[in-house]
Amino acid sequence: MSLVNGLTAGRLSRRQMLKNSGIFSATAMLAPIAMDAQSGGVVEPQTVTTLTAKGTPTDNLYTQIGVRPIINARGTFTIITGSQSLPEVKQAMFEASRYYVHLDELMPAVGSEIAKLMGAPSAIVTCGCEAAIALATVACMCGTDPEESQAFPYIRKKDQVIIPKYSRNPYDFGTRMSGPEIVEVESDDELRSKLSERTAMIYLYSGPRMFQEPLSVKTVCAIAKEKGVPVFVDAAAEEPVVPNIHLAAGATFVGYSGGKCMRGPQTAGVLLGPKDLVAAAFWNAAPHHNWGRALKVGKEEAMGMLAAVRMWYKRDHDAEQKQWLQWDQAIADAVKSIPTVTTEIKMPSEDLSNRAPTLRIKWDGSKVGITGTELVEKLDKGTPRILVDGGSGMRPDHMESSVGIMPYMLQPGEYKVVAETIAHYLKNPGEVPKVPVYGGPAAKLDGRWNVEVHYNLGVGHQVFTLQQQGDKITGEQKGEIYTTKIAGEVKGDHAFLNSVMKANGQDVRFSFSGAVSGNTFSGDVNLGEYGKATFTATRA
Repeated sequence: MSLVNGLTAGRLSRRQMLKNSGIFSATAMLAPIAMDAQSGGVVEPQTVTTLTAKGTPTDNLYTQIGVRPIINARGTFTIITGSQSLPEVKQAMFEASRYYVHLDELMPAVGSEIAKLMGAPSAIVTCGCEAAIALATVACMCGTDPEESQAFPYIRKKDQVIIPKYSRNPYDFGTRMSGPEIVEVESDDELRSKLSERTAMIYLYSGPRMFQEPLSVKTVCAIAKEKGVPVFVDAAAEEPVVPNIHLAAGATFVGYSGGKCMRGPQTAGVLLGPKDLVAAAFWNAAPHHNWGRALKVGKEEAMGMLAAVRMWYKRDHDAEQKQWLQWDQAIADAVKSIPTVTTEIKMPSEDLSNRAPTLRIKWDGSKVGITGTELVEKLDKGTPRILVDGGSGMRPDHMESSVGIMPYMLQPGEYKVVAETIAHYLKNPGEVPKVPVYGGPAAKLDGRWNVEVHYNLGVGHQVFTLQQQGDKITGEQKGEIYTTKIAGEVKGDHAFLNSVMKANGQDVRFSFSGAVSGNTFSGDVNLGEYGKATFTATRA
């Protein structure tokens, strides 16, 4: 089904739309291969077996092992497997799996095709954008000297990566993986003063801010050029426009994710850059016995990524935007008659990442009978399972509620399911959790507390220094390495404390909740993406 024709998908049955989108379509052909006894050549098979998707939404290879599939109204998050690869990508990956090739021949050939399409001097396929960051860093640190590569990372001539402070983010872990010192800078003069023979690379996190900051991408690249230092731009979730705006600004490398807007293999990415450094990045990666041996790209991912890049420049992106807008509007129409509900559609901004119109549904939880966080939980636990783009509203004091809809990765027909399900819960909230009531006199948490956090593996030792005014708590959380502010409240004999620990580019969130009894405070810790733990605190 073409993307233009997809705009009229509302006139088709849901099953037909899914079939046309490739979910139920045959993706490839499979057959045994025989050898000709006289010539020794391969004889093409005479009979084939068609590969088809056999599952249903409620009975498939995932449900059969106890995993619940998701309708993705949230976006291209790796934790929920990014995007669905295009039919052309599936086809390419299957065909690639039928042959053996030499990877030292395949990668330059694939990279050459991708580089031509994306407007770059050279390219390689990596196992995600994070791998592109890591391999570019190592290429700049040790080149292709086998002695240096085998001594790496214990012995190295270049051992620093510079990152403007505004560019620090969880994904700069790709630069940190090989152990360089991270040097933060905040001004032109500071950048110039920090550049030295030890500087391997400068890393920038792409987005509108990178062009607006005084230390912008153009400024950084101009200063770096004076010293011959490469600059990497992390454009993981961005649309790969041509001409490439980052290369035009002077960047040496640009990295992209393959499993986001390009809808290629989830475990693939692209590294663009000059031929010598890109070749050095591949030289330091699998299948070669160097630092990046673990960062393996198979023939299937390489050819699937090439197919995705080719399709990117053939797809009708205006038609996609119109289709997503129609889906948003249909969901908004399904809930607009519910008391207090309002909707707002936000059109894509100048940011090239996650470019799709997003829908926000707002309501008064006290009138509707359900909050946004409660709706998110019901959608997640329900059948079909639906993940949306965040929810707000909390009993009993924050009843103004909302949820977001990101149509970017919805499949044809799924918007109807999302609309019907959200409307059902807003009209029929059912049972909602009771707000716990904590008894006893108001706990006193003033003072210094020695805290043991019991993780799934290992114990962390922290110190809280707390001040209390009424039921409000403020103070300091001193971890084993990092220190941050902590705040919360007391409810009877229970206390609730929250913090955000800035840990080398990542925000580590702690939510402590537990009972206070004299000089002891103990309970549970919610660590967000890092799971859960328990804690025991003793007043010093």
